[in-house]
Amino acid sequence: MGLEQQLQNQVPDLMDDDLFGEDPALQYWQAMLASEEARQALAEYGRTLGCAHWREQGALANRQPPQWRGWSAQGQRVDQVDFHPAWHHLMQLGMEQGLHIWPSEARAGQHLQRAMGFYMQGQIEAGTLCPLTMTRAAAPLLQTEPFQDWAARLRLNHYDPSAQWFMQKSSVLVGMGMTEMQGGSDLRTCITEAHPDSQAFRLYGHKWFFSVPQADGHLVLAREHEQFSCFLMPRYTEYGLNRRYIRRLKDKLGNRSNASAEIDLDGALAWRVGQAGRGIALLAAMAARTRIDCVLGSAALMRQALVQSLHYCQHRRSFGKALIDQPLMQAVLLDMSLESEAATHLALFLVDLQERIDDPVSQAVLRVLAPAAKFWVCRRAIALCAEAMETWGGNGYIEEGPMPRLLREAPVNSIWEGSGNVMCLDVQRALSQEGVGEALQADLHVRTGDDAELRQAAQDLLNTVSQAGGRVWVQKLAVLYQACLMRQVAPDAVADLFVAHRVQQDPATVFGLEGVEQASWYLQRARPRR
Repeated sequence: MGLEQQLQNQVPDLMDDDLFGEDPALQYWQAMLASEEARQALAEYGRTLGCAHWREQGALANRQPPQWRGWSAQGQRVDQVDFHPAWHHLMQLGMEQGLHIWPSEARAGQHLQRAMGFYMQGQIEAGTLCPLTMTRAAAPLLQTEPFQDWAARLRLNHYDPSAQWFMQKSSVLVGMGMTEMQGGSDLRTCITEAHPDSQAFRLYGHKWFFSVPQADGHLVLAREHEQFSCFLMPRYTEYGLNRRYIRRLKDKLGNRSNASAEIDLDGALAWRVGQAGRGIALLAAMAARTRIDCVLGSAALMRQALVQSLHYCQHRRSFGKALIDQPLMQAVLLDMSLESEAATHLALFLVDLQERIDDPVSQAVLRVLAPAAKFWVCRRAIALCAEAMETWGGNGYIEEGPMPRLLREAPVNSIWEGSGNVMCLDVQRALSQEGVGEALQADLHVRTGDDAELRQAAQDLLNTVSQAGGRVWVQKLAVLYQACLMRQVAPDAVADLFVAHRVQQDPATVFGLEGVEQASWYLQRARPRR
């Protein structure tokens, strides 16, 4: 047998895919956008990202991760983080789309438009999401004196990677520095100290996870006279490199294209943000804004893993026919498609709640549902990406393909900005606040409507609210909202499947909906065959 014949059953790389036009969840939410111009812009971005060029740029940025250079050839401390050019190209692409911008004025649909762009970018290169979301989440804290010069640069659709004082730059990135080696999520163990220095402060201490070390500024937690305050610490001052020194870059399981560091602070210049003693509250609010992006990022990984599985199984033949026509494989792919679609709807629903700033019920529901969604969707992404790798068989385990990178990326959103137990505690904390439980009950009453199964599931959940904060209760809350959304937006047959296999019975430990009629139709809907 010649080589050409041997290669006939090998699957071509997925190229020139339409990330927007072939996603059933995005097709629903695009109707919520304010203008046809916004819809067309997203459609074009989806086609752009799905092309072979940007897929290769994402792969390059991860194959050659950032490197730290501590000193120049002349022995001067530079603390430079060097990235592959592909990283800079991807950052420029995302910032041109405004994925880093928190709008200064409320306008219907603007958060949703940005969220869909962010979700699509995460399917091609997830590492760039970190600096984009951190910068966006920091912006609301920097809208007042003396930070207007920062705020103005945070609103620019331009990427400026140059290493210099922020006043000399055309745009800026902002990161976060909260956790220390002795405390992790327990922020009250922070030992970094802030000492007054004229109109500013000097910071002394360390940060164990320092996000986006190449950013132009960081919001940092430090002790100020036994109070915890928030400080903006620039990377450069007008006199040169600030006194915050990189120890090393973290060698991470995934998220390889994105730099994370450990740093020492030896008198680093900083300015207090907000009132003294409000540091944990301010930084927690910033982290809460990034949590919705964690859900979006995990939904993006799930969608791309599903699409790659569908593409592979459409082209690979086994036991006499295409894999996608084999009943057991159809069972797995169908279950994965339900999970992915429900995750995307829940993520974008959170953004829709975020838009409704004048509705106290929506804001109360968002307060409890955002950590629940982060807990559930981010965990399910790990399981789905592992299952997707297996649909490729041995080919899925090879680094030249896309599946190892997707699987390595999946755990990060479950851990960063609050791991699973922290999210469950936050659900418990939210429900202890006045009016939140009542708002949740009222919202579920409306959303379950006349559906007897969902109405009963909501009642059972609310009857056990004393267990809120437990992992099982939080899972049930997230799944119930997913079911309500699927009932609202998906075809009846698809919603019926989700309710039957996620609400009537708990989600199975393995993927696979067997004995489902019209399985081929469901899979065609998940990704129309080209």
